[in-house]
Amino acid sequence: MIDGVAVKQLKVIPDERGRLMEILRNDDDIFTGFGQVYLTTTYPRVVKAWHYHKKQDDHVSCVKGMIKLVLYDAREGSSTHGEINVFYIGDHNPQLVRVPRMVYHGWKCIGEEEALIINTPTMTYNYAEPDEFRVDPHVNDIPYRWERKDG
Repeated sequence: MIDGVAVKQLKVIPDERGRLMEILRNDDDIFTGFGQVYLTTTYPRVVKAWHYHKKQDDHVSCVKGMIKLVLYDAREGSSTHGEINVFYIGDHNPQLVRVPRMVYHGWKCIGEEEALIINTPTMTYNYAEPDEFRVDPHVNDIPYRWERKDG
């Protein structure tokens, strides 16, 4: 596991009215701070990648559909420099993944329906000076390819 990454298995509590799933609590070991909560969606087979943050951690969960969340540690001096982590999260595996600052990350919707992703970053988004640094999802120095691996 990349240094600083943490995973929380989420518990779904169903009853005759529906279901409840806690995603992140301030008393969780995985919790490092609160900035905001937002929803983003991804259409089937679309890749939203790569980016990293210098100041904030992300807490990513897919609440509908399925995504392949991929992290790459390009941090010089990190004990896990060069490592890649892959998480399949969503309907069939409800998890929350903490993505530490300076770690590249992105995802691909791997289901046949739009995926709904909830992110709880540790800082609010600054429209004037975004803490977001991007590279092309397919043309870059990251040793990962988004193609499906059959077989």
